[in-house]
Amino acid sequence: MLRMIFLFLRALLRNQSALAAENTALRQQLTVYKRTINRPQLRRGDRFFWVMLARQWKNWREVLVIVQPETVISWHRQGFRLYWRWKSKARQCGRPKIDKEMRDLIRRMSEENPLWGAPRIQAELHLLGYDVAESTVAKYRVRSTKPPSQTWRTFLDNHIGQIAAIDFFTVPTATFRTLFCFVILLHDRRRVVHFNVTEHPTAEWTAQQLREAFPYMDAPTYLVRDRDQIYGEDFCSAVRAMGIEEVVTSPHSPWQNPYAERLIGTIRRECLDHLIVLNEEHLRRILSEYFDYYHESRPHQSLARNSPVPREVEMPSAGSSCQMLWK
Repeated sequence: MLRMIFLFLRALLRNQSALAAENTALRQQLTVYKRTINRPQLRRGDRFFWVMLARQWKNWREVLVIVQPETVISWHRQGFRLYWRWKSKARQCGRPKIDKEMRDLIRRMSEENPLWGAPRIQAELHLLGYDVAESTVAKYRVRSTKPPSQTWRTFLDNHIGQIAAIDFFTVPTATFRTLFCFVILLHDRRRVVHFNVTEHPTAEWTAQQLREAFPYMDAPTYLVRDRDQIYGEDFCSAVRAMGIEEVVTSPHSPWQNPYAERLIGTIRRECLDHLIVLNEEHLRRILSEYFDYYHESRPHQSLARNSPVPREVEMPSAGSSCQMLWK
């Protein structure tokens, strides 16, 4: 009873603004208690409320019961730091981003040329008409954790004019015999310089095919082949005598001899899958006719959609002659 009288007298002595502030503070704390079970959980809005109240009402400490006054002061300091951090933050810091095409070009140049550093790539871009800083190139180029070494594809591209590939493939006959066809392919224009057919291939026979393909001093520098046992000592000796360096693919890695594998697949899909071979002579005649078409007429995507023996573009103005040719 005495406490009620004391509080009533105290309320009369206070001005209305202080009483309203105190009631507001008490109601806010009651709201916090109502939405919690064990421990009051303060939200950002609650902290903001007490920070603003502390700036507007000097007696805010008297009604604060859920946290310590020092906590409210720390909230204010934290808000002060966040405010000035936001205000001091630059809207656009650093250099503007370069185009995605330029970033892709830098990554591609660094991937395909692992020995090039940022200065070399920047110089190449400058010669292409692109003004890019060296630090930008260093930021977007691909960094390898391994020592710089050319990939298998890079080796093929760098020596494409000096590489020949060889491979065997089998063809069944009408009498259930198996014929072995041997092809020699030059990488530069995908030209089949030699092929032959036998039923019993040997290392000596294979070496002789290589000599017939390159009878003079025009042998390639490198010869790509797989690890077939047919390439015995006689074959390796003949290759060394011709001054050719063998490049042997890894075990079970036909993708390392891609041009020869693609050639064999093309021969099967476009020719051999559509007929029955009778004997060796029949297969030689079929392949001879197909290779004439392959070299002189068939377009290749990797050769700018032209044939190994380049064809002239026939304009529509020569329509009458083209129609006679197709007929």
